[in-house]
This record gives sequence, structure tokens and C-alpha cells, in this order.
Amino acid sequence: MTLPKTMRAMVTMGHGDLDQMVLHEDWPCPEPAAGEVLIRVGACGLNNTDVNTRSGWYSKTVTDATTGGAFEDVGEDDPTWGGAPITFPRIQGADVCGEIVAVGEGVNAARIGERVITDGWLRDVDASTDMNKTGYFGSERDGGFAEYTTTLAASALAITSELSDAELATFSCSYSTAEGMLTRAQVTSADTVLVPGASGGVGGALVQLAKRRGARVIAMASEAKHTEVLQLGPDMILPRASENLRATLGDEKITVVADIVGGPYWPTLIDVLERGGRYTCSGAIAGPMVELDLRTFYLRDLTFTGSTVITPEVMPNLVRYIENGEIKPALAASYPLVQLREAQAAFIAKEHTGNIVVTP
Repeated sequence: MTLPKTMRAMVTMGHGDLDQMVLHEDWPCPEPAAGEVLIRVGACGLNNTDVNTRSGWYSKTVTDATTGGAFEDVGEDDPTWGGAPITFPRIQGADVCGEIVAVGEGVNAARIGERVITDGWLRDVDASTDMNKTGYFGSERDGGFAEYTTTLAASALAITSELSDAELATFSCSYSTAEGMLTRAQVTSADTVLVPGASGGVGGALVQLAKRRGARVIAMASEAKHTEVLQLGPDMILPRASENLRATLGDEKITVVADIVGGPYWPTLIDVLERGGRYTCSGAIAGPMVELDLRTFYLRDLTFTGSTVITPEVMPNLVRYIENGEIKPALAASYPLVQLREAQAAFIAKEHTGNIVVTP
């Protein structure tokens, strides 16, 4: 096929508010380098990483909750997930579902025509498990908020599914983040997992993937979203911030807290963990600064794990779960690419339960 020279793309021009995302109708269409593939984007998911990178929230100079708006002081040295500067202009978007339409040198041409989803983690081909040699799609290189994108051939995973492109674009970031958290916390069928923020993309994925492991799952979400969250299969659902969480839990014994919320309620979550319990975290949308009583930490024999860079097998495993129907998409809304600003505004305001995607 003849590939276009230009394409429509939503380009982030710098750190700041939503106006930093600018639509270009004639952005240069990328070409796959050696070891890469060119994907025609069918849909691309929207995640906290996109919002936080644009706003510069990852910088340690920022101590507020995620707002999606501009911050007065964003450190120049650490404004991204990896604690390093980002190059602008940048096309963001890590969760692509699409079709391979061209390949670079060294990639089997038989891959042209494959339907794929992307693994957001960009790994060194000679050291795939070295977390210090990773980048992120839509951060260290251009991503999927465009009609076409390139990525490493190894990061484009073939998938066979009757789900739509929009539905498949909900999985990569949210579900891999959730599976990474559960893997770090070594969750099994013997656990009872508490999931704050269960109405969001990662929270909903945590519910499904913890249930897949056989664990008992207790979800927390605003009461207006309980009906949607219950469709994901938790054993119990509680209000977002119960005044007396221990009493509300009754006889439930929480062995794992899988948290992406943080904020002022954080000490309450830690206090309900059983002796020997585990806390795993991959976000802090309600605020990164929390208060910890170290006596609770060591006297209760707790284990804390942070989870960002997933292991290489997580995404192939997720593809298998999807193809086997073991997990389902939680697609809340789909917006056209030209309305990416509106999509992010809705995402930030938590107007929807589940994941939001954009389509070219």
C-alpha cells in the first residue's frame, strides 16, 4: 500500500494545561526504522500517565493531587515517570490498537496486516529485564494520539479477538499496571484484596485480575458508580472513604491493599492491613504526600512495594487472558482524536466509570 507523507496528530507542545495539546492536520507520518513497525492506529487509550506527563505532575516540586492543569513550579530535571526531562513536541498515547502496515529492516514482512496492541514499555533488546534501560511509549518516543505511529517490533503484540479496536485499546496501560501490582504483591487465592479507586481504569482492572487469581476482592468507589463497578465482579463494594473503615469491613481480613489513590485517606488504608499484609502502589491521584506511622509499618510486619516497570511476560499474558475471555474491557467512552482535550477533561473530572479512548 502507498503510505501517506503526512497525518493528523494531536501534539503536546510542552508542560502545562490542556491547551498544550495542539491538533496538526499535516504532521509528518513516521517511517519504521530497523527493528520497528508502522501501525495504522484504530484507537488509543487515555491514562493518568498522559495527563501527568503533560502537566509535569511527576516532578518532586509538585506535591498536589493530580489536577490535569498547569502547576506553578515544575522541575526541569524530573517531570516524567522516569525522573528525566521529556523532549517536546511529543505525541503522547501509549495504548494503541491497530494494524501493522509497514515494517523496518530486520522485521518479517509477514507481520504486515497483523492486528496488534502495544506494550507501552520500550525495552533494550539485549537486556529486556533491566528496568534502568526502559522507556515508555508516548513519553520517550512518540505514541498513538495520531493516525499512524511506530514502535519496536517486540512491543507490537499480535492479537486475535472479536473485541473492537476501542475495546482493545483499554487494556495495555491499565491492565498491565494492575497485573504488575498484583505480581509484585504476590497475590493468590489466599488473599483478600482492598482496591481503592475501583471505578477508574486501573482500579477496575485490579478487581478483575485479582478475581482471576482467585482472591477475594473488596472494591471502594463513590456510591454513584457502584452499579458499574459491581459488573466487574468484586465480592463487596464500599463507599470511597468510609468514616470508620475498620468497622465497615466487619470481619474481613485485608491481606493486600492495591492502591493508586494515596492522599489524606492513605493512613486509614494502612491501618486495616492484617499483620504480615502487603501494600502495593502504582499511583497517587489524590496526592503523593502521605503520613506514615513507622510503628504500624514495622510492628505489623508489613511489606510495601512500588510498581511501575512491569516484567516482560505481563503483556503476553494479558493478550492470552483477552483471547481466552478471562478479562473484559471496561470501555466508558470514545472520543474522536480532535476532541482529545475534551476527553482528557472528562477523564480528569472522573465523569466516566472505566477507560476512555480516542479514535483518529
